[in-house]
Amino acid sequence: MTDNIGTQQPVLQADRITKRFGGLMAVGEFDLTIMPQQIASVIGPNGAGKTTFFNCISGFYVPEEGEIWFRGHPIRGLRPDQITSLGVARTFQNIHLFAGMTVLENVMVGVHSSMMATPMAALLRLPLNHQEEEATLAKAYDLLEFIELAEHGDLLATNLPYGSQRRLEIARALASEPALLLLDEPTAGMNPQETEATMNFIRRLRDERDLTILLIEHDMSVVMGISDQVTVLDYGRKISEGTPQEVQHDPLVIEAYLGAPADELASGFHAD
Repeated sequence: MTDNIGTQQPVLQADRITKRFGGLMAVGEFDLTIMPQQIASVIGPNGAGKTTFFNCISGFYVPEEGEIWFRGHPIRGLRPDQITSLGVARTFQNIHLFAGMTVLENVMVGVHSSMMATPMAALLRLPLNHQEEEATLAKAYDLLEFIELAEHGDLLATNLPYGSQRRLEIARALASEPALLLLDEPTAGMNPQETEATMNFIRRLRDERDLTILLIEHDMSVVMGISDQVTVLDYGRKISEGTPQEVQHDPLVIEAYLGAPADELASGFHAD
């Protein structure tokens, strides 16, 4: 991670974000600041509001109150495609791959989102369209090389092992050349070996692609192992924030996860 974080502009800044569904407040007055090349995690019990907050960042929901800035630009109320074009990409808790497409085609779909040629140019086979198609193919292959799936480009995406499908979904998100990558439960359903490989992969994304990463994750060994900053939500409100070590020993966090006063639980909340 960069050493001069204090002098840099936040990649993401959320100020008093509030999202309601009828009479239910899913997220309430939530603040979050993420600096360049941080790996930040948002954690909390089921129903705490984590995915709702992700949906507010990525444009699927519009919060009733508060503001969100990406690299200093307000993005609250923008459409998902507009937010993606600015440099925010995301994955989902349930893998969203195109089952009938190959591994290569799935990545190419992500690249196509940034193409400049119009559908008419494609119909008329204009030079610009041909050049972009060649560039799309080359970029997709480069991404497959990065995620170590280049030799499986012709395989149907659904025939990949589960952990490889997760990496493929991330590669498709990388195709839009984001500065901020949102990962929703990136290790969900993985065995220990796949989880360890995914943790190493997330570090590579930060270190080799200069990405800032925000993730939702339930596996505390993952959160404590890769995060620079951890923010804890409970019933839609932030109850703790700090380093993994600070959050791990916060009595409010212990109580939220284990459901009893912290002084009765002693050392009950641990990453392992």
